[in-house]
Amino acid sequence: PCCSMSSWGHGMHPELFHLGPFTVYTYGVLLGAAYLIGLQVAMVRARRLGLDAQKFMDLGIAIIVSALIGAKALLFIVDFDHFVQNPGDLLALLRSGGVFYGGLVLAVLVGIWYVRKHALPVWTTGDLAAPGIALGYAVGRLGCFFAGCCWGAPVASTPTPWWAVTFTDPVASDVVGTPLNVALYPTQIYESISGLAIFVFLLAFERKGRPFAGRTFWSYILLYGVSRYVIEYFRGDPRGFNGGFSTSQWISIVLVPLSVVMLAWLSRRGTPAPARARA
Repeated sequence: PCCSMSSWGHGMHPELFHLGPFTVYTYGVLLGAAYLIGLQVAMVRARRLGLDAQKFMDLGIAIIVSALIGAKALLFIVDFDHFVQNPGDLLALLRSGGVFYGGLVLAVLVGIWYVRKHALPVWTTGDLAAPGIALGYAVGRLGCFFAGCCWGAPVASTPTPWWAVTFTDPVASDVVGTPLNVALYPTQIYESISGLAIFVFLLAFERKGRPFAGRTFWSYILLYGVSRYVIEYFRGDPRGFNGGFSTSQWISIVLVPLSVVMLAWLSRRGTPAPARARA
């Protein structure tokens, strides 16, 4: 096995299977599944509102492409010095998922451009997409766990607690630099659970209170920003730090108060949300 957890058993593998000279990586399969799941949730919710599902399909494809580009671009920026000194590692950049925040920010910008171009309701579109993004994120982070990337900091407790994870597969170390034979915080699992919890909360929250356009989307940004900021303290991989905070924490510091302001502003505008689109 590539890793072990005292009570969770074995069997996590960065390589899913081989097709001749080609290797199918577990991370890639789960990342693809994450995008498809997120897109499917958004399309189902759009159909229930009577919106053009084909436009949402096209929007989803644009978001997927921009998310991939944005995530890798931010990873390149954060680790710019490393890639300049080690240009051969650019191939590893192509295999990695990148920094989620980079993908999220670029995907939102591209999404806003698309919905304006096709005269879709901006905040309603964001509301329809947000739960799918959260669920897809939960699946994608499982891919990180199988690959060994986005690993946690070493666990100092003695004896080693049951929830710590120890990676042992040299493939994970060779591809993404995962430390082997060290008990680590399972930050990938933390993030997957947080994504699933946010997904459930958003769907339940839509049934409560006075809904308004943009509430679900900005609630997602708020909850994700808070959870990501906290989990970053348990991460152990190099992510770029400035002023004592990681890049993702700085982005959270900006987005969390922005989401609060946007929720207050949109609430005062009183634009009613359309009939609830439950997934």
